[in-house]
Amino acid sequence: MEFTVDVQHPYRLWARAVGPVDAPPLLLVMGANASGLTWPTALVDRLAARHRVIVYDHRDAGRSTWAFDEHPYDVKDLAEDAVAVLDAAGVARAHVVGMSLGGILVQLLALDHPDRLLTATAFCTAALGTAWGDGSALPDPDPRLLELWTCLADERDREAELDFRVEHWRILNGDVLPFDAAYFRAMEEACMDHAGTHRNPAAHARAGLDGLERGAELAGIRVPFLVVEAPEDPINPPPHAPHLAGLIPSSRLVTIPGMGHALTAEVLEPLAGAVLEHTAGGGASAGRR
Repeated sequence: MEFTVDVQHPYRLWARAVGPVDAPPLLLVMGANASGLTWPTALVDRLAARHRVIVYDHRDAGRSTWAFDEHPYDVKDLAEDAVAVLDAAGVARAHVVGMSLGGILVQLLALDHPDRLLTATAFCTAALGTAWGDGSALPDPDPRLLELWTCLADERDREAELDFRVEHWRILNGDVLPFDAAYFRAMEEACMDHAGTHRNPAAHARAGLDGLERGAELAGIRVPFLVVEAPEDPINPPPHAPHLAGLIPSSRLVTIPGMGHALTAEVLEPLAGAVLEHTAGGGASAGRR
């Protein structure tokens, strides 16, 4: 079932729900500049065997409204969008799973809307209050990514943009698990077709960062919280995940060997298994309104 969600004017979000309508809801929150179609179908279907799974496109991604240049916003606004998606789906409480920027948004949801969460899961992310290049012991992203990101919003034709995105995924994948370039190219082609454009506005990289310096507040989270460590993640490499888990008293840390910052075939089953074990133990009742 597809539906739309009106959020802060003029933004309207695209969303889709799959799985049994009476199953416990599970919201998937994708990372920066990425469509909800980036969630692999195999993962969504695996989760949908036990949950009503909701995926959606952030502002300035996929079929949602693209208007950042005229109507800029802060990253924290994207967390409120996730609440609006739950409202539109008629969901009072849900299990929420976030990847990368989505993991940041899940932390904000656990702080500001704990009453809407049955459980929280975050992976390939960093703790709130973490800043690159701040001189802390936490490592910065791989220099290859930092160089690539300087070209993120450059104008390219469709084929050049596909090449760029595949190379981006190649680096994000890490250097341990095999990289299936054909899969990621097909996935990005589907995302372009879904959005109706191959352009990348890189809006989330330009969004305001006010309200994200809240690392000290993570100690107050009581929602059952799963942190999945991707040890080969080139954006948030170890010890980012243990650091995040150590800040949240209600957290549990699970490591998926070989996992990078990409949802390759090899990590889907262990990731789904970890999420399903967590949701089964942290909130079994459905959260329908």
